[in-house]
Amino acid sequence: MFTVTCADCNTECQVPFKPKEDRPVYCNECFPNHKPAFTKGGPRFGRRSRFGRGSRDGRPREMFPATCGDCGNECKVPFKPKEDRPVYCNECFPNHK
Repeated sequence: MFTVTCADCNTECQVPFKPKEDRPVYCNECFPNHKPAFTKGGPRFGRRSRFGRGSRDGRPREMFPATCGDCGNECKVPFKPKEDRPVYCNECFPNHK
């Protein structure tokens, strides 16, 4: 444990990590005021869905038309397909992981 001084209230407290000199450290009472905010999609570092459910800034994700390289069905993908690489629909994609 390391003894540090809270950057907000100047009280001494114990933390289980070695503080970096360029970053402030907060006591248990002050830390919630500086905690990362939760976003609409979950925790700040949470992973978002892969297909068409929004982008990081909340806008709808741009989808591009494609033809599945296995079954030939038309589908939409969240990236611009390249002509030299096959694209797979949601049903065929798991067979190519």
